[in-house]
Amino acid sequence: MTYCVGVRLEQGLIFASDSRTHAGVDNYATFCKMTVFERAGDRVLVLLSSGGLAATQTVINVLRQRACGPPPHLWSVPSMFDIANLVSDAMRDIERRDGPFLEASDLKFNASFILGGQIAGEDMRLFRIYAEGNFIEASTDTNFLQTGEAKYGKPILDLAVTSTATMEDATKCVLVSFDSTMLSNLSVGMPIDLLCYARNSLCVTMQRRFHAGDPYFDALTAQWLQGTRKVFRELPALTW
Repeated sequence: MTYCVGVRLEQGLIFASDSRTHAGVDNYATFCKMTVFERAGDRVLVLLSSGGLAATQTVINVLRQRACGPPPHLWSVPSMFDIANLVSDAMRDIERRDGPFLEASDLKFNASFILGGQIAGEDMRLFRIYAEGNFIEASTDTNFLQTGEAKYGKPILDLAVTSTATMEDATKCVLVSFDSTMLSNLSVGMPIDLLCYARNSLCVTMQRRFHAGDPYFDALTAQWLQGTRKVFRELPALTW
């Protein structure tokens, strides 16, 4: 399973993904699910991947390969909407090629993405691309998108992540949502990859990976747990 989050704020974009992949409880591994395409001063593109590892890796490799050929490709198109369509086209091409062979083994093409970033001359944009190749875009009303095992982290994001939240506060909220998800679902696990993009910077300056035992992540989650328990203790007593 996977947990990926993309957030669009007035100040910038936040991306986070876990790195656990598995085919059963006794067959799991670590793979990065965050891919960054960057040309400083021109564009920053971030893809978070969910689904079958073979499918998502193939999509990303096809995008890289096409970026070295004739346009249109990731480096040539003028808008994030065009980038979303390029990802969708790659997904559909691979599904058409591999779909019949997967179906012969009772499997389906399974790949979905969160795509976000900014191209010079355009505002930041954030999309969720489904396995069928269609997609939705984040807005002021719905300013974060999730894929994978989303249900455990969503209530925390709903509480604190608004378009006017600061990058610092929203980032802490995103990390707490990962802690909550990992606590409830063993198929989501560290390392956690995090990238924060500042509006109009057109370069990546804030990116890090949290491994198990990371001092900051452990302190954050411990304080969250202590604070939550304190709030429960202070809630009004129930009367009968």
